[in-house]
Parts: sequence; structure tokens; C-alpha cells
Amino acid sequence: MSEEKPRRRRWGLISGSLSVLLTLSIVLGLAVVWGLRDFDAPGPLADDKVLSIAKGSGLADISASLEEEGVVASAWLFQQGVRLQGGARDLKAGEYKFPAGVTMRGAMEILRGGKAVHYALTLPEGLTSSEAVALVAAADAMKGRVTKVPPEGSLLPETYHYSRDETRQSLIERMESAARDTLAELWETRQADLPIETPEQALILASIVEKETGLADERPLVASVFINRLRKGMRLQSDPTVVYGITEGKAPLGRALTRADLKQPTPYNTYRIDGLPPTPIANPGRASITAVLQPAESDYIFFVADGTGGHAFAKTLDEHNRNVAKWRKIQRQKKSAGG
Repeated sequence: MSEEKPRRRRWGLISGSLSVLLTLSIVLGLAVVWGLRDFDAPGPLADDKVLSIAKGSGLADISASLEEEGVVASAWLFQQGVRLQGGARDLKAGEYKFPAGVTMRGAMEILRGGKAVHYALTLPEGLTSSEAVALVAAADAMKGRVTKVPPEGSLLPETYHYSRDETRQSLIERMESAARDTLAELWETRQADLPIETPEQALILASIVEKETGLADERPLVASVFINRLRKGMRLQSDPTVVYGITEGKAPLGRALTRADLKQPTPYNTYRIDGLPPTPIANPGRASITAVLQPAESDYIFFVADGTGGHAFAKTLDEHNRNVAKWRKIQRQKKSAGG
């Protein structure tokens, strides 16, 4: 009997410990189930919110920020849920958009995916490099400044996407890289026997075409006029080149050209110089470069505005003079009507 009592006591202790462990396991299991339920429940965020997570932020800092901004109801519960999902080290810094009512799991997946908010900036065709730099300088959510104005024609007009962490200089460099790649690609598609010897010359002429017309379907025809003039040894006589020679691309001229302007001796005045000016006069888009390298087949050597936003083209000086007379009549009518 003396040996039986200690045996019963030991069994009682073991049985009691097992009961405690079983109870704790049940409690912990219920807590996990309860926690996961809240982890997947809609959160308190009433409206979409953009939140920036700084580099170097740990799980505790991120959780606290999410609770403070109203993205999650409990920083502690978010931390435990992320740890339970094994994602504590996967949360990435950046600027993220959290949708209204996002669950804690949803917030975790947004931060794990690293798909940060991106902004967009469109560089319009035909801006000078000074104007392009001013546009980038005024853009939201970028850092730093552009260290110098890039060469004329070295930026590709298109829409660029960027994140809050990007610097303005790096965006300019992306524009330059895109321009180089595009010019190299299109140069390989050029027509044979063009009076253009280098990609740089194509870029110069494309910038003139860009400034001469804003109509997409006119670009190849405008390009053909200048190509025909180069073949005949005629001066290009392009007004936008005269303007660039006066302003150097730093600001709009702000007035109509005068006869005195056309006589002004600048390296860009194609009424006075032969061939192409020394550099582009703007940043041409892909379409204008293509138009120069694949111009329309035509015998035109003149064009003038026609009053509809486009141009009237001519093969002879007499025909051109008649078109000019029509344009001047339209101008007089607009002026008398107060237009």
C-alpha cells in the first residue's frame, strides 16, 4: 500500500499537468482562431489612404504607423498576424495605397508585394530642354533638382512613371536613355538615299518638323518638303528655327516674327544659312523622327498655314504665293473680327 500511494500521486500530478496543457492549448487555439478572424475582417479605414513607409522601418514601427493612420484597428494584433503568417521580414518600404476597409491580411499583402504608388509625368512633344527641366522641377513627389539642362533634342517625349523615392535627375537620365534607344532603333528603318547622313542630323530635322506641325498625319508630308529642299540645295526657311535662334529655347518668343527677325544672323536662322542648324531646336517625339526617316513621297517644296490648323502645300512658287495670299486674307478677317 505504501508504494501504491506515491504511484497514484505521480499519476495525479501528470494527469493534472496534461489537463493544464490541454486547457492552454485549447485557449491558445481559440485565441489563434479569434485573431485570424480579426486579421481577415474588414478594417476601420473609411477612405482610401496613401501612406509612406520609411526605409529601415521594422514590423513594430510599421504596425504602429498603420494603427495611427487608421489602416488597422490594433498594431499588436497586426504584428502577431504577420508573424504567424511568416511575413515579418517581407514588408517593404515605399509609398502604398490602402483601400477603404482593407483587412490586416490585405495590408500585409500590399506591403509584402512592394507595389508602391507610382506617379506619372508626361513630357509633351516639342518642348525645349529648358522647358522640360522646368516641367520636371515642378513635378510632385520627387526629390532633388536637375543639375544641368541636357542638350537640346536629347529627351524623349512620352509619359514616365516614377515613385516618391526617385530623384528628378534620375528621371531626366531615363528620358535621355529612352531618346538614345529610340533614335538608334528608328535610324535602322530609314529610307535609302535620304539627304541625311547621321542620326544626329535626323534628330535636328525631326525637331523642326515637330515645331512646324501639330497634326500627326501632316508630319510625313512636312518632312518631305524639307527633304526635297535639302536634295535641291534650297534653304529650309523654317520660322521655328528663327525663333530658336532668338530665344535659345529658354522661353517663348511671345510675338509674331518680323521681317527683321528673318534677316537676323544666327546659326539657327535657316533663311540665312544653308542646310541644317547646328543642333535640334526642341525635343521631337517618335512620330516626328519616323516622319523624317520615312517621309511621304511628294514634289512639294513649300507649305503655309491654311487657317484650319493644317497647311497648304505647293510645288511651285506661284502656287505657294497664292496659298500665302489666302492665309493673309484669313488673318485679316480674324483681326477685323477681333479674333
